[in-house]
Amino acid sequence: MTKLLKWLYVANVVGALLYVAVCLPKLMMGTPIYPGQAGLLGQVTAGLLLSLLPLGSERLFHFRFPLVLKLIYEVFILCSVLLGTGMQFYNIPYWDKFLHLFSASMLAGLGIAIFCALTPKARLKTTSPLLIALFAFTFGTTIGVFWEFYEFTFDGLLGLNMQRYMAGGVALAGRAALMDTMGDLFADVFGALCLALLAYFQSKKDVAFLDAFKFSR
Repeated sequence: MTKLLKWLYVANVVGALLYVAVCLPKLMMGTPIYPGQAGLLGQVTAGLLLSLLPLGSERLFHFRFPLVLKLIYEVFILCSVLLGTGMQFYNIPYWDKFLHLFSASMLAGLGIAIFCALTPKARLKTTSPLLIALFAFTFGTTIGVFWEFYEFTFDGLLGLNMQRYMAGGVALAGRAALMDTMGDLFADVFGALCLALLAYFQSKKDVAFLDAFKFSR
């Protein structure tokens, strides 16, 4: 798995650098490859930095993220920033919903990691698997809700369309205006639920399953 993680780091870093190397000159020549190219370049550059965030945090604070969470995180950054935003994969039907499923599962896993870090080791062995699963589910879905708050806020402040409440520059009305947001929330709930159920049944069978989600030094 560590070899896979290295390849994901390479894909994110080299992919972002190649994107900038190809798209920036085209933008400067006045023939951008994608609409809104300047903004996309900024987001891809930010994605490059985000892909290195776990590695930098580990070296700075002298701890280790769970390997499984790092793998999911790097895949998410690759699919959401370089492919989704930079190369416009968000235009592919349900690409966004797939990423919401993926990110909610990742966040539920992070919830388990936080729960394990805050619970004494001796007590963790006797903690109800249902409590752990409920915490993971709640954590994953709550962050998804806060993300929708973020999209709603900046759609209003900056005139964006992250919540897809407009089509062809015209504001949608009624149920149509809610479809994207509600679809995202359904995906968040289902993604977090899948990880929570996995954690419940696996930790009920063997509490050592939780070791895969623990921070280490």
